[in-house]
Amino acid sequence: MSLIKRISSWERDLRASYNTDLSTPENRRRAGIYNLWFDHAILRHVWTNHFEVAPGVYRSNQPTHGRFVRLKAMGVRSILNLRGAAGAAHYLTEEESCAQLGLRLVNCTLQARNAAPRENILAVIRAFHEIERPFVMHCKSGADRAGFASAIYLMVIGGRPLTEARRMLGVKYIHFRWTRTGVLDFILDQYAARQAETGIAFEDWIASEYDHTAIQAAYDAAHRPLF
Repeated sequence: MSLIKRISSWERDLRASYNTDLSTPENRRRAGIYNLWFDHAILRHVWTNHFEVAPGVYRSNQPTHGRFVRLKAMGVRSILNLRGAAGAAHYLTEEESCAQLGLRLVNCTLQARNAAPRENILAVIRAFHEIERPFVMHCKSGADRAGFASAIYLMVIGGRPLTEARRMLGVKYIHFRWTRTGVLDFILDQYAARQAETGIAFEDWIASEYDHTAIQAAYDAAHRPLF
């Protein structure tokens, strides 16, 4: 095994050893370390990437407990978590915070560096129709998945044009199209081309025509992102 592979394997094992549940004081301590350093919560104490998408609708990076407290105080009723509910330390901590504060937690799963399956995008759209407002949608950094979901919200719920919705994926939010997260822009590119031909609405395009495997293959064939 090469030195780089050994270092990578060691880092994965170390990360996994801290990514624990909250069942014991020691596990809770290790989960806190994981969230602070491995999940980069140390940065999110001061950098929130918090913006209003529409009245009563906000986007941000992963909130800390203190930020959940402040969101509750400003009237937020629901949290839409776009990172999934797979039992990672950051999710268990968020689940606990929301339960303590009486915030409704809704979980969906999007990907930042890969095209999400159709059912995952439709689940986000269903959540938008059903969630109690005001609400905050978030991913880890608030840049990519939150930006893509915000664009969907503006088109599907807000009735805004694609040209306006695209702005949710921009450098302002620390989204960079030239990285692998550019696949999110590519999805919107594919929709734009189809909309120009047929006038199809975004939700209908996802439900009837969108193929995440084909889109990912086309993106990979046409792009060589730096990371």
